[in-house]
Amino acid sequence: MLPTPADRPTNPWLRRLFWLNLVVEVLIVITGGLVRLTGSGLGCPTWPRCTDDSLTPQRHEALGIHTYIEFGNRTLTSVVGGVALALLIATWRWAPHRKGLRLPIALVVLGVAAQAVIGGISVHMDLNPVIVAAHLLVSMLLVMASAWLVWREREGDGAAEPVVRREVRLLSYAVAALAAVILALGTMVTGSGPHSGDADQPARLDIDPRTISWLHADTVMLFVGLVVAVLVAVRLTTDDRVAHRAWFALLLVTLAQGLVGYTQYFTGLPWVIVLVHMLGASLLVVATTWAVLSLRHRPSA
Repeated sequence: MLPTPADRPTNPWLRRLFWLNLVVEVLIVITGGLVRLTGSGLGCPTWPRCTDDSLTPQRHEALGIHTYIEFGNRTLTSVVGGVALALLIATWRWAPHRKGLRLPIALVVLGVAAQAVIGGISVHMDLNPVIVAAHLLVSMLLVMASAWLVWREREGDGAAEPVVRREVRLLSYAVAALAAVILALGTMVTGSGPHSGDADQPARLDIDPRTISWLHADTVMLFVGLVVAVLVAVRLTTDDRVAHRAWFALLLVTLAQGLVGYTQYFTGLPWVIVLVHMLGASLLVVATTWAVLSLRHRPSA
């Protein structure tokens, strides 16, 4: 599905770092979801310390396993930040000709730092669902940026050359915009449902869960229709196999995510299936990013 790497030498460890950066960004979405779904959001009741007296969990703490789940997620944030920083340094050292990638990577580093602060604010505000939703949406932006970096690393730095007509590209942007709406509605579904992030004092959005769930589902149906429309248009207007595969992959991810979504709804939202749905949301962001990027080529400068 990815483009063939541009014809230039690339340090293999640098390419692995681009992939690792994407993997850890998706992984922290999953561990953050685990925190929320197991009611461990206040397992470390303060920030940046875990407790008033310690940076790390203490065995005598009454919150038990919740403390370790929350602390594990906080620890992973340091790993994510370290990988992004290592990627920035490695790009500077091993690919000095790829100056255009430095600023986007630096923004990812800053985004990880901002995520840590937003996470701290959510703790101090007793897991206010609006702040928690913002926390997830920023994570999805970082997943998107990391997916963009993986794709761009394989491209050249020449001028972008569209492989489809302008109308098809505009429709692809509508797909991306609708994906953002779906993610936002998804946070509202979670924020009004049973998984509050706190096992004792849940904070919920004042929204009817059933109504927002069906609005979310209806938006997904519209998304499927748009993806099919772009896929058909791409197959009719270009022979580019990368674009064909990228949009077909997006359709498969979307259908799988829809199946998981309906399963979790009709089975009473078991936390394991909801966690799978969060993984699917991350993969949907990756697939959407790559599908939009597949509609143009960037040769070597």
